[in-house]
Amino acid sequence: MFLRNLAIAAATACTLASCGSNTTTNAVTVTNDTATIDGHPAWALQGNIYEVNIRQYTPEGTFNAFAKQLPRLKEMGVQTLWFMPINPISKVDRKGVLGSYYAVADYTAINPEFGNLDDWKQLVQKAHDLGFKVIIDWVPNHTGADHRWLTTNPDFYEKDSTGKPKFAFDWSDTRSLNYDNPVLVDSMIAAMKYWITESNIDGFRCDVAGEVPTAFWKKCIAELKQVKNVFMLAEADKGELHEAGFDASYPWDMFATTKEIANGKKDATYVDSIRLKYNTNHPTNYMKMYFTSNHDENSWNKADYATMPGAVHAPFAVLTQTLSNSMPLIYSGQEEPFLDSISFFYKDTILFNKFERASFYQTLLQLRSSNPALAANASFAKEKIGNEKAIYAFTRSAGGKRILVITNLSNQPQTVSITNTALHGKATDVFTKAAVSIDANTITLNPWDYKVYAY
Repeated sequence: MFLRNLAIAAATACTLASCGSNTTTNAVTVTNDTATIDGHPAWALQGNIYEVNIRQYTPEGTFNAFAKQLPRLKEMGVQTLWFMPINPISKVDRKGVLGSYYAVADYTAINPEFGNLDDWKQLVQKAHDLGFKVIIDWVPNHTGADHRWLTTNPDFYEKDSTGKPKFAFDWSDTRSLNYDNPVLVDSMIAAMKYWITESNIDGFRCDVAGEVPTAFWKKCIAELKQVKNVFMLAEADKGELHEAGFDASYPWDMFATTKEIANGKKDATYVDSIRLKYNTNHPTNYMKMYFTSNHDENSWNKADYATMPGAVHAPFAVLTQTLSNSMPLIYSGQEEPFLDSISFFYKDTILFNKFERASFYQTLLQLRSSNPALAANASFAKEKIGNEKAIYAFTRSAGGKRILVITNLSNQPQTVSITNTALHGKATDVFTKAAVSIDANTITLNPWDYKVYAY
């Protein structure tokens, strides 16, 4: 055991010499909100996530430059900031000029492109002072092609038929890790703990989590939770990862389905088919990070400006924010909206000028944070009020509050009639702020239109 602990210490050590410019003088205190609901950090139930692409967010592409955006994002209603990987990027087999964030060269160091460790810690503190939660992207399935472990701990890696470390999938700038090695397991957990104790982050978004053994996650998450009540997000659409301790996971099936509905290949009834699938093969307390775009889908598949163009985006964005079991995501630039793909391996600054969607998102985010009926665990009831191939409608209820959501997921006008008398009465149109009286009178929704009423 002594030798194993020595190996772990060597694998995770980050001296001033190895960290380069990532020196630090500011000590931090780990703040730990231990409140939980349904096994999750309590703050997550009515929360939301905003994915931060530091490199592309400002002309400078630094932590300090991004920090100036915090008040704007706070006003918009953002709660949790997910930072794409903040670690150095490997130079061997690097793709493009700047390389992929997901080819990590050192798990316990800062990418000098963004600043240094003090800059990061100050950004986290500023975010916390404004009430944000902070999670970082973690890449456990593989390292970059020149990570120091390749030299110090070659047995941490899977080997190809020639005995050389192999890369994951077709990601030639990476090298796959071997989780049959118990020293790797403990070293990876130690590296994750480092960021909690060193900078007081609130959790992790775990890249390709489904490719890492579930047994590792059970051990890892249990140990991390002993340090802090962290929020864990898995980039995988697997129910078993929730059993391992993840709070939320990716809804790849739902996202693929909504894209097909948006381009006319499927109809609104397919939303229920995916919800049924999740309710069947996930534990009852699962959360899904519903989205209309993220860094992968934007860079490679033109989301959401082409997959859900113009007005098409709105009803699907409403669904991400209002469906049950949701912890919704907004990607950098969607509030603009930035109508272009954001490069992966090069500097490609997002242009912020008009913020045309900011008030739309603000309405949804503030409603979500203030109304218990939109908590992830609030009740859900489908409402049949029109052509179900086009209209997807439902109510959410909790704490004496109720929200009625009506979306037209088609390119044709649709008429609806709310015949459920339990929904008749006074309500507020969430987007217009107008007081309305809900009855059985016919309402016409334009193509891709939506209505959200609060009771």
